[in-house]
Amino acid sequence: MLMSTLPLLSVLSDLSLWLTPERVEKSIRVLILLGVALPLVWVAARILRKAVTRRTDLHYGLMASKALSYGGSTLIVVMILSDLGFKLTPLLSAAGIVGIAIGFAAQTSLSNFISGIFLVWEKPFAVGDVIAVGDNMGMVLSIDLLSVKVRLFDNRFLRVPNSQLIQNSVINVTKYSIRRLDINLGVAYKEDIAKVRAILQDVADKNPFCLDEPAPLIIFQKYGDSALEFMLAVWCARTDFLALRNSIMEQIKVRFDEEGIEIPFPHRTLYAGEATKPIPVRMVEPIAPPGPAAEPGEKSSA
Repeated sequence: MLMSTLPLLSVLSDLSLWLTPERVEKSIRVLILLGVALPLVWVAARILRKAVTRRTDLHYGLMASKALSYGGSTLIVVMILSDLGFKLTPLLSAAGIVGIAIGFAAQTSLSNFISGIFLVWEKPFAVGDVIAVGDNMGMVLSIDLLSVKVRLFDNRFLRVPNSQLIQNSVINVTKYSIRRLDINLGVAYKEDIAKVRAILQDVADKNPFCLDEPAPLIIFQKYGDSALEFMLAVWCARTDFLALRNSIMEQIKVRFDEEGIEIPFPHRTLYAGEATKPIPVRMVEPIAPPGPAAEPGEKSSA
């Protein structure tokens, strides 16, 4: 029995020698930093995001939240390493050397970082805006220092590097409170232009989504290959754009049918010049299909 308790007493003796008051104090401080301080930083970051968003917009709230979260977490990690006895000077020197190497190797990321600063400063769009980048259109989810996250209307996720947004054109669809809808249409050459104008004006006046100011604009654009081409430009509130487009297109078709206005389809006339005669066209009566053949030995009826 005495021999079995000797290893346990040895371990307890070593533990008592290691658990000095200073080490106990540092261990308690590390546990407090991990269990209390770190969660408090995350909670404070959420509170800061909500507070900043109420006064400015969501973009600045996200940036402030990330700055507090990353900065506070880094500070806590440094304090924990210091309490555990790690010497920070060699670590900082090594981190500086590694940072320089990474900077040379990651020039694209550095370009995106600088472009992100310009985006934040210039603010061409904000979180929640609808933007068009090339052939893609969607709502901005976040503006980070390296890229912009966009949710497309078909529920796909798009990540656009900041450098591309700086170098290429970006359309902010929801920047202003009103939008203009341009409708290109054509009518037959035989139609009365004044009547067509009056019908388009009446359709625009009766549409509930069309604004009276700015007033609708009707432009006779050109003599097309197969039609007289017009453009109807109407204004609406930004939130009513889709409703206006769907309703007014249908209303124009219904009114043109009621008034007998022809919307022609593309056609071509073949003409070889004055020296040649017109291409002759001859109408042929349809020939009735032959009847069933008579069986051998049968007589056909008169």
